[in-house]
Amino acid sequence: MIEQVKASWGHRRQSGLAALYRLIDGGAIFISLLFWCRFFDHEPAAHWLTIGLLATALFIFFAESVELYRSWRIDTYSHMLGLTLFAWISVCTTLLLIGYFSKTGQIYSRLIVGSWFLSTAAVLAFWRYGFRLTLFYVRSNDHNTRTAAIVGITPNGLQLARNFAAEPHLGIRIRGFYSVPESENCQQQLLSTIPYKLLGDVSDALAAAKSGSVEQIYIALPMREEQKIEQILRALADTTANVHILPDLFFHKLLHSRWYQVGESHVLSVYDTPIVGINSWVKRLEDLVISVVLLIATLPLLLLIAICIKLTSKGPIIFKQLRYGLDGRPIEVWKFRTMNTLENGDTVVQARRNDPRVTPIGRLLRRASLDELPQLINVLQGQMSIVGPRPHAVAHNEEYRKLVSGYMLRHKVKPGITGWAQVNGWRGETDTLEKISKRVEHDLHYIRHWSIWLDLQIVIMTPFKGIAGENAY
Repeated sequence: MIEQVKASWGHRRQSGLAALYRLIDGGAIFISLLFWCRFFDHEPAAHWLTIGLLATALFIFFAESVELYRSWRIDTYSHMLGLTLFAWISVCTTLLLIGYFSKTGQIYSRLIVGSWFLSTAAVLAFWRYGFRLTLFYVRSNDHNTRTAAIVGITPNGLQLARNFAAEPHLGIRIRGFYSVPESENCQQQLLSTIPYKLLGDVSDALAAAKSGSVEQIYIALPMREEQKIEQILRALADTTANVHILPDLFFHKLLHSRWYQVGESHVLSVYDTPIVGINSWVKRLEDLVISVVLLIATLPLLLLIAICIKLTSKGPIIFKQLRYGLDGRPIEVWKFRTMNTLENGDTVVQARRNDPRVTPIGRLLRRASLDELPQLINVLQGQMSIVGPRPHAVAHNEEYRKLVSGYMLRHKVKPGITGWAQVNGWRGETDTLEKISKRVEHDLHYIRHWSIWLDLQIVIMTPFKGIAGENAY
């Protein structure tokens, strides 16, 4: 009975947090508007109060639509931030359309509205970040926690338990494991290696879930044991516990996997890209802004390099090499010519240290990665991004895809001028299997964890770690 009261209080606590989020959001939107009215010496007249109330109602509506007020205990801040900004941008767009079609926009100060739009976005983002850190601190000190248990003594389940133990700020406390009779993968001897209890079998798990002593249950059986999983799920449907399945699938290294629905069929996307929908628009805007700024800033340098190349060696200023782009489609990548040869066929020999093919001016350009600057044109054309996996010559692609598992998954996003592998030291010649494997490993890490913030981090790191180096020749 006591455990049921605790569980009920836990659910009310979550509902209370959701209500608090709504209250703070509404206050942030309304107070921000009043601040800017006062700042620009405008009285908060009725029409300002009306737009403030409308914006608050619209934000809560859009936030509910994208499930912004659900539990974010084990989800990322970048995901929360993306949905928050999406909801607020939707509010701003709706208000602008209402003002335009109702012809009431002229009664509002553009300066106030613009300041309000921008500052509210920042406030909504930063208060969530601060509150999230506060919750992490509270949960690390054993408050606002959830009791959990794992059904199935499997390596996958043991790894999940270790992961939760390593991240106490998530507030998930694993009480122990429940065994599954006759399960081919349940290995009770594994429990002796870690500090977790064997709490019983599936019937005990069901009793604990009904009593409320366990709020979260993770089923860690292999997917081939479908019948056992179905039986356990059917039994747990008679409880109020949150039930999760930890899939032990026959494939590995999933790339931005997600569930989606086709009619009544549920499909698991195994290899996919994170840069779709609104993310693709944001990524494209990032590419356009940064490439235009860099082209304008480096225009005198580009002209100087072009003149030097023309005066010091025979051949074109720009070398266009065939490489693979998004989804493996061929693109022509632009570079300043740095060699006396123009290799672009079935055999392409990578530049090596003291390579005799490299021109004197080309050696300087390659050392400082200035030969890559014309790829800003590729970015403007939409063939490349500022940040992404570096493209390789087609001949090298065909060679590496046979040697490195998952190599072609690099092409699930546009290739980039700089990337996660480059700022982590994996640039230059890939003359060993370890080098190309490490580069692919970092490229896939980038795709799995992509965000605008990661892109900006890489852009900032590039001048310090991604341009010059011992592998640049």
